[in-house]
Amino acid sequence: MAKPETLDPGFRTVGLVARADLRDAALLAELTAWLETRGLRVLLDDETAALAGAPAGRLALPKHELARQVDLAVVLGGDGTLLSMADRIAEAGVDTPIVGVNFGSLGFLTEITLEELYPALQSTLDGTARVDRRLMLRSRVWRGEAVLADRIVLNDVVVSRGSGVSIIDLSVSAGDEFVTRVRADGVIVASPTGSTAYNLACGGPIVHPEVDALVLTPIAPHTLTNRPVVIPATAEVRIQPTFDRDDVEAVASFDGQFATRLESGDAVTVCPAPKPLRLVRSTARTYFEVLRQKLKWGER
Repeated sequence: MAKPETLDPGFRTVGLVARADLRDAALLAELTAWLETRGLRVLLDDETAALAGAPAGRLALPKHELARQVDLAVVLGGDGTLLSMADRIAEAGVDTPIVGVNFGSLGFLTEITLEELYPALQSTLDGTARVDRRLMLRSRVWRGEAVLADRIVLNDVVVSRGSGVSIIDLSVSAGDEFVTRVRADGVIVASPTGSTAYNLACGGPIVHPEVDALVLTPIAPHTLTNRPVVIPATAEVRIQPTFDRDDVEAVASFDGQFATRLESGDAVTVCPAPKPLRLVRSTARTYFEVLRQKLKWGER
């Protein structure tokens, strides 16, 4: 396996993003002061600023704007909070690294614990932190030649049934090759990072984040022989629902944060995004240690 890269020191602006229900305003103030004493400019997204009770003079920005203005993002929360920032960094076309700090149980993405916050930040600023490059996905929803949605996500793209029907037919292709027609609740296209998210819950395989691949996983397929498939990340995936009944509804969702309703003739494509996400790793545990802890491997 390739060795994780390290960061070049020289950060000037750090963005702080906290989950919406974080109640530790004292920690946000403490962390801001810690960063500023090291000569760094600190920006907060507008929701985090409200949580922190930031003074009127402190600049607060929407997440999409914050992503464009910072050299480093520190995310305090869970995997969902990190996903929201990762997707905005990708949409901005930058490769800003993220330090993900988990509040509560250890996360697959936010694997740094609160106790490790300051040592992890210090190693990041020193340029000695280990950094993973995580494949991201670019997905488009097509209606004829028009693009209805264009999203970059870290975990997965899901094409699934709406609320009005129990099962849908989906045509799946990879590159120039037809893969299969699936009768199911939907199909997941997951990155290696996303293989431990919805894909895992639906019986898909765990794929190490250094593997350059995509995972196609049917959701509750009507035929038990429809199984998850791992394909090269170089193949663009195309999924097209069949609207052969009046009650058919289909939706494309992106990292579970955005959704687009599909109509007859629409298609969803998924391919690797131009830039990977740079994610600062914990120095206290490996990827497999995170898996063992989260999935309770080896426990009776």
